[in-house]
Formats: sequence, C-alpha cells, structure tokens
Amino acid sequence: MIVADAHRRRSVAKVEDLDPTSSRAVAEYLSVLDDAAFGGATPVEPKAISPTDPAARYTASANSVAAYAYSDNYLIDLKHAVIMDVEVTTAIRQAEVSAAKAMLDRTAEQFDLTPSRLVADGAYGSAEMVGWLVDERGIEPHVNLIDKAERTDGTFSRSDFAFDAEGNFYVCPSHKELKKYHRAFSKPRGGLTKDGTMIYFARKHDCEACALKPKCCPNVPARKIARSVHEAARDRARAIAKTEAYAVSCRERKKVEMLFAHLKSILKLCRLHLRGPMEPRTSSCWPPPPKI
Repeated sequence: MIVADAHRRRSVAKVEDLDPTSSRAVAEYLSVLDDAAFGGATPVEPKAISPTDPAARYTASANSVAAYAYSDNYLIDLKHAVIMDVEVTTAIRQAEVSAAKAMLDRTAEQFDLTPSRLVADGAYGSAEMVGWLVDERGIEPHVNLIDKAERTDGTFSRSDFAFDAEGNFYVCPSHKELKKYHRAFSKPRGGLTKDGTMIYFARKHDCEACALKPKCCPNVPARKIARSVHEAARDRARAIAKTEAYAVSCRERKKVEMLFAHLKSILKLCRLHLRGPMEPRTSSCWPPPPKI
C-alpha cells in the first residue's frame, strides 16, 4: 500500500460529482473507469472519491490508519529475490488479481519466463484466479483459497459430501444424491449462475425422512451445495496446501517480504504523488531518501 497525495476531507460522494475540466487527474481517471486496474475492477463505486487523486481508494492496511492509497503490486522471483515486474492499481483485491495476471503475461512475453508456481496470500485465492492459473497457464497455485464452504456451526460442510465427477452429482453422508436437476428437460439447461457456480439440490422428501437432517440442513427443507466451475482447480490447490512444497513456499515468501520491507524502509518509500493513473511522478516523504 502506497499512500496517495490526497486528503479525506476534500472528497466527493460519487463519480458524477467530479468535474472533468477541473484537473488532468480527474480527466484521466474518468477515461479509465473501465480499466481492470481501476474502475473496471469492481462494479462497487467507492464511497469517497478524491478530486485531487480520484484513482486512489480510501482504505487501510493492517496496523495503519485509513488513507487514500494505491496498491503497488510486484511479481518477485522467490529464488533470487528479484523484482520481475511492477503494476500499480487502485487499492482493492479485484484490481490486485488483475495486476497479477498482467504481470505474468508481460513476463512471459518479454523474458520468455513462465513460473512453475505462484506463491501469494489469500487475496489471490479466488476461484477465478485459481482456475486461470491451473487450467489456462499450468501454474501451481501456492495460495490460500477464498473458501466459504466449510461451516463452523456444527453442521455438515461441503467436504462431507462426495462428488461423483462421472455422474455429476454429490453424495451426502446418508448416501442420497444431490443433483442440478432431478428430472429431464426437453431442452438441456446449463445451470450456471451469474457467480460462476452450479447448484446441486437434494430431494425434499429425502431430507425430511433423514435422521441426519439436524446436522445437515436444520433450517431449510433440503440441502443444496454450490460448486464452482473451477472446483477441480481449487481441489488441486487444496491438495498442494497439504504438501511440504507449500510449506517451503510460505517460508520463502515470508523471507522475501521481510527483505522487501527492509528495502522500502531504506529507500523511504512511504508516499506516492500520482497525478492521474497514467503517469507516476515521484515518491516523497520526510526525511528525504538517501542518495544512491
């Protein structure tokens, strides 16, 4: 996170309140609202926009006060601690994921280098990102999955249901089947939701007669399970997380993060003056950084 040169008290509530003729920063921001690194990263509009530096997001990282900031994303070779690529985005998770894809593509194009694994924190553990790594790029995802399938209320989690890939259905602990459809349709249906998941349902009469219902679906008539179209890739990530290679990746990432934090401290990289998203000017803070 790099703090932008903007102040919270000089903010507006929505994009329509920005005057495109007021400054170059505003004009450039409005021109990239559909860019994946900025406005196009999420349909959610920020609650506070700075007229001085509208591309920055009002946010806070761990152990820091809230401020307008950018995410300065780095692709680092863990073995040699070399920064391979850099991408500046607005400070939200979706933009950081887009930055990772852009940096991997550029590195492959410019240096003909494709990593065998990507080591990252949970921000990069979305189903779409893991699916892209495994299915499209053949890269092992050494990441923490964003996974809400496990329950903590004592009822069965999705991992308690076995998936039959050949038959395309789940089997519950009582050996009943959960399917997308329990009857045939004259016109085949895809069954894919807008979130990229398929919903598998149990039969209502099966659940009503089941002795395990209080531990499975006590508050609904029948159990249902949402399965991502990238679930096979997510299963691959879960399997990797149980290996020694994953533990080694975590240690290597922690070591590089400590080196990088030390580098930022030496160079005094604590603030970024960015006049619009297109042209970073310089970094500054007090006291000034040492000459190199």
